[in-house]
Amino acid sequence: MNNISDDLVLRFRTASRKYSDTSVLMHEAIARKAGLTGTDHKYLGLILQHEKLTAGEVSKLTGLTKGAVTGLLDRLESKGLVHRKLTKDDRRKVIIIPDLTNSMKLLQPLFQELQEKTAPVINSFSEEEISVIERYFQMATNVMKDFTEDLNKT
Repeated sequence: MNNISDDLVLRFRTASRKYSDTSVLMHEAIARKAGLTGTDHKYLGLILQHEKLTAGEVSKLTGLTKGAVTGLLDRLESKGLVHRKLTKDDRRKVIIIPDLTNSMKLLQPLFQELQEKTAPVINSFSEEEISVIERYFQMATNVMKDFTEDLNKT
């Protein structure tokens, strides 16, 4: 185990919390500009990572109740960001298909400027430093996923 000073750990956690808080506020602003709520915007991002999902899979992915998923999908569908399709086998089962084209038309212009502004920040680090930061994000993401799953169990 590293011998990291308590002060450095505190500074790191403070910086991490500020990053997280600022990220939430930024995504809320992007969502408002796109005509979405912040949570709908983030859940759309999760849905867009899949070719297709059932409503039950969206519920498991997001932790939302089935009723809340229905509302989410209604809102996203009304904006043309997802489509519902009945399955041939079981007409009660609905497949959710994200509309990547419409989603990118809506969101890409909002993220383009951000990407341009963060490029110099990323380029200020060496490849080795970027690898370390990437490893931190991957490991921290796994910890948060596990923590979230544990919270959702109780």
